[in-house]
Amino acid sequence: MRDWMERRQSWIYLTCILAGLASGLSHPDTAARLEAFLWPLLGALLYATFTQVPLTRIGQGLKDWRFLAALMLGNFAVIPLVLGGLMAMMPVSTAVQAGVLLVLLVPCTDWFISFTHLGKGDTGRAIAATPVLLLVQLLALPAYLWLFLGAEWFQAAISRHLLNAFAGLILTPLALAWVTERLAERSLNARRLVHGLGILPVPLLALVVFVIAASQVTTVAGLSGVLMQVLLIFIGYLVFAALLGKTLGGLFRLPTRSARTLTFSFGTRNSFVVLPIALTLPEAWHAAVVVIVFQSLVELFGMVAYLNWVPSKLIPDTLPPSETAP
Repeated sequence: MRDWMERRQSWIYLTCILAGLASGLSHPDTAARLEAFLWPLLGALLYATFTQVPLTRIGQGLKDWRFLAALMLGNFAVIPLVLGGLMAMMPVSTAVQAGVLLVLLVPCTDWFISFTHLGKGDTGRAIAATPVLLLVQLLALPAYLWLFLGAEWFQAAISRHLLNAFAGLILTPLALAWVTERLAERSLNARRLVHGLGILPVPLLALVVFVIAASQVTTVAGLSGVLMQVLLIFIGYLVFAALLGKTLGGLFRLPTRSARTLTFSFGTRNSFVVLPIALTLPEAWHAAVVVIVFQSLVELFGMVAYLNWVPSKLIPDTLPPSETAP
């Protein structure tokens, strides 16, 4: 069941978004009431997602220093620098810039593993690296937003609501997931719980995007022209991320499967973690929420293209010996 949903998740989310837009247009009062379920759904989604990240095995992610160095350099230095330069040149509103930066600055820690596996990457390295990626991005994101959007925006955005959301919807699920994983090391029932929770991220995210689409339908209608602009940004980003994965894989002389893993990490972004942050912004900034949801949909269809392009054309098994040496 889990594999079936993960292979078809792009279409599941698209269906839920369209259904949410239709619901919001035809029953606006009902859509407004649905918004009350958004925060509990997000909390459950993040808890279920974090339990699939091996938080208790952070040390394993630090062993392969060449792979980790390439992963950190690409995700937390090269990509932020390129995005900062791009946003400085793009004629879009600050709210849209915030959405683009929020969703593209931090790497994915969940379906990145699934797509790495399906795309013939090194699933073991992906699993070992995810807790490191998660912890580094939680520390780096505030600094990025301060740097790229300015101190005035940052001070306006850092409100009590945002801090409460960060503690309640990110740190609390993260702590609970760590406790659950610790229990799973000792208890068969806890291991069964973790396995069962692995089925929930796709249906929970489907419900989240349905509620957001229904409650933000007027914002979506007003952003139709802007979404075409950011569509080009998101498609261009996917191409850039793939080429960056191939380049750094070669520079760090990584095995073929590790280079593919880099590519899938650079291509997938952590919309789950940044969405609660965007939802706490003032109403004038709600364009950021729509941009984040839109990016996750573009990314999923991009990953479908990656699954064919990366292992067969971009980083095939017939790479030169210097790039396939362990």
